[in-house]
Amino acid sequence: MREVRRRAALVAPGSDDRKARKALASSADEVILDLEDAVTTALKDSARAAVSDLVREYGAGRAVSVRINGPDTHWFTEDLRACAALGDVLTSVVIPKVESRSVLVEADAVLAEAGAATLPVQALIEMPAGIGDIDAIVTAPRLTTVIIGYADLGAALGRSRTATPEQWLYVQDRVLHAARAAKVQVVDGPFLGIADDEAFRHAARWVADLGFDGKWVIHPAQIVTAQETFTPTTDQADQARRVLAALEEAEARGAGAAQLDGQMLDEAVAVAARRTLAQIGA
Repeated sequence: MREVRRRAALVAPGSDDRKARKALASSADEVILDLEDAVTTALKDSARAAVSDLVREYGAGRAVSVRINGPDTHWFTEDLRACAALGDVLTSVVIPKVESRSVLVEADAVLAEAGAATLPVQALIEMPAGIGDIDAIVTAPRLTTVIIGYADLGAALGRSRTATPEQWLYVQDRVLHAARAAKVQVVDGPFLGIADDEAFRHAARWVADLGFDGKWVIHPAQIVTAQETFTPTTDQADQARRVLAALEEAEARGAGAAQLDGQMLDEAVAVAARRTLAQIGA
């Protein structure tokens, strides 16, 4: 299974070859070619074929995933079979509107029947039922990542499209806690604007501070900011190394406790330090 850092996951329409290729040539950690919202009904079949060709062309050299159509559509099974046929060049399948664990169990069965024994899936949580069943969803087979989708969730809740990141705290924490308990990645959904402006930066920083692994972006201009936001600074990495070194030294001396800069160190501090270094691949 391919390990992917998802600091900036760029979404591109599968039916627009120019935009898809531009996205695939970008510096995004992952590109998600979309067969769902960005593709009209008339173009669903041709987009599936075009996306399959693009994954075969680019997938060996970069992380490429496909967002398929939802489980309540008649394209769902065919999309899954097309993804299964791509083999190892496809990073994962993104399943939208996941409202229960059973959806992912069904997807697992289709992929297995189609010969894709280990193809990972990501779950887009964008309905109230999905938030309610999140503890079960994160235990589903093949699942590596959950993503919060604000547009559909906001519409279902009756929440204003101008709601601030802080007003989503319950949903964010609910999903974050479940994902961490199951040891799967948790990624924030796309900001509705396309600019790399202060509103976008605030939204990214908010979820990074909460503990999210990354964010979906819908324009290449937002990639660098997202990557920087979800990457520890040099000072933070250095401090993490100092923490772990102090703990190792104390253990070697047989000391029951370790200190650094006048502060007591414990396993919780060590966990945070290891996570910091993991975020930079150290």
